Amino acid sequence: MRALREFTKGFSDQLPPFRLVLGLCPTLAVTTSASNGIGMGLATTFVLTFSNILVSLLRNIIPAKVRIACYIVLIATFVVTVELILKAFFFPLYQRLGIFVALIVVNCIILGRAEAFASKNGVFYSALDGLGIGLGFTLSLTFLASIRELFGYGSIFGIKVIGEGFEPFSFLVKAPGAFVTLGILLYLMNYFKAVKEKGKM
Repeated sequence: MRALREFTKGFSDQLPPFRLVLGLCPTLAVTTSASNGIGMGLATTFVLTFSNILVSLLRNIIPAKVRIACYIVLIATFVVTVELILKAFFFPLYQRLGIFVALIVVNCIILGRAEAFASKNGVFYSALDGLGIGLGFTLSLTFLASIRELFGYGSIFGIKVIGEGFEPFSFLVKAPGAFVTLGILLYLMNYFKAVKEKGKM
C-alpha cells in the first residue's frame, strides 16, 4: 500500500509544477511543443529517479555538513549522462531543449526530493518517489505544451489538427503565453479542488 502511495502522489497532491510549484523554469521555457514537453519531462524523470536511488544508498555515508554539495555532484553526474544520450540519439530534441538540459542540475524538484525524501528513506521507496514525481512532471509539461502548441500552431506533436482557416494565437508560444497558460491551469485546478472540498462539507 505504501509503495502505491509513494508512486501515485506525483500524479495528485504532489504533482509538479501545479501542486509543488517547482521546476517552473523548464516548464515555462521549453513547453512550446508537446514533443519538447515530453522530452524534457523524461530527461528529468531519469535524473530524478537515479539521483534519488544514489542519494538513498549513500545517505548514511554523506556528512550532514556537505550533503547539499554532494547531492548536486550526484545529480550533475546523471544530468551529464542524459545530455550525452540526447546528443547521441536525439540530437534535434537536444538542440530544441538547449541550455535547459544542463539546468536540470539546479531543478528544485530534484534537489528537493533528494533532501526531503531520498535522504530519509530506503532505496525502493526513493526510486518510486523519483519515478512518480518525474512521470507526473512529464505529464504536466506535455499537457501544458500540448495546449500551447494546439492554439499557438494548430498542431500537436507537430501534426496539424486544425484546418487551414485557423488563425494561430502566436502569443501562446511566446514567453508571456507560458505564464498565462500556466496561470489559467492553476486557477482551474484550484477552483475545482475548492468545489470538490465544498461538496464534501
